[in-house]
Amino acid sequence: MKELVAQEIAKRVNDGDVIGVGTGSTVDIALQEIGRRVLQEGLSLHVVPSSYQSAWRCQELGLKVLYPGYRDTLAWGFDGADQVARQRWAIKGKGGALLQEKILAKRCREFVVIVDESKVVERLGFKCPVPVEVIPEGLSIVESGLKAIGAVELNIRSGSGKHGPVITERGNLIIDAVFSDICESTEHEIKGIVGVVDSGLFIGYATEVLVASVSGVSSF
Repeated sequence: MKELVAQEIAKRVNDGDVIGVGTGSTVDIALQEIGRRVLQEGLSLHVVPSSYQSAWRCQELGLKVLYPGYRDTLAWGFDGADQVARQRWAIKGKGGALLQEKILAKRCREFVVIVDESKVVERLGFKCPVPVEVIPEGLSIVESGLKAIGAVELNIRSGSGKHGPVITERGNLIIDAVFSDICESTEHEIKGIVGVVDSGLFIGYATEVLVASVSGVSSF
């Protein structure tokens, strides 16, 4: 199903485009499809990626990377999601690149979220914590602040294969925060806590969600 939605997003690429590219397994498959079109059709394509991983992958595929110096608004971009609701609200950041992903989304006039049907939910946050990037010195303040706005469980993300917490590309920590309820103001409330850099809540960013299922690709 990831291949289906990857093929659909690759169809939208035009010669001369400058597009934003997110991070994750679904994005990686989409980049392969885009790279195949670039090679076969001789397209000129520039990309602005949201992480080192995506930048390296784009370079491997022969795509021209404009990171981090490109400053103009992007016509469109795409990214995956850990979870998405019908209002086009999403949770992202399982891979740790939530800050750059959010900056990328904000820069795109049209931002497309690509997922398979397993990521679409009726209630955002069910069995899916919200990643919160935190300045290390503000950890205790942020933990108290998250509890005050309704977080029912907090876990500092630990690194796989290393001792201690995950450190983001900006030298920060990630708290995975579980909320019993997520509303339209939750993203703003999290961002208002001193010590929070940003969160993996994307409310009002996606202009379209492409969903792959056994019956094909649909959108909302």
